[in-house]
Amino acid sequence: MEIQPITAYDATARTQRLYLRREHSMKSQFVIPKFQSEAEEAQWWFDHREESGVLMEEAVAAGRTSKLSDIIRIRQTTGNTPTVSIRIDPADLSRARMLAERRGLRYQTYLKMILHEALERDDRQLAS
Repeated sequence: MEIQPITAYDATARTQRLYLRREHSMKSQFVIPKFQSEAEEAQWWFDHREESGVLMEEAVAAGRTSKLSDIIRIRQTTGNTPTVSIRIDPADLSRARMLAERRGLRYQTYLKMILHEALERDDRQLAS
């Protein structure tokens, strides 16, 4: 299925206004805010569905998108990170989940991040 770029002529009245506004603005950016809840995010995407659709069609037409098959191939050729199982105190795990949520991260990603930061810090301390 080929996606055709949208034109102002083909668009609905609302999309037409969005398209023309983007076309005439010097600096058009699509700013996605931080959300307090999944429901708030769902409502925001629903409210901005036409504008995000126009931007997606523009990105496809300009070749600024990736295919899932390309992403999978890159991951397969670069190798996977090994899986490690460790026992973590339930209180520490609960705290990590809470801190990760505040940062908008999954807790596993957050744990990898703080482990990496701690290892870097220890390397610097041992080197000095």
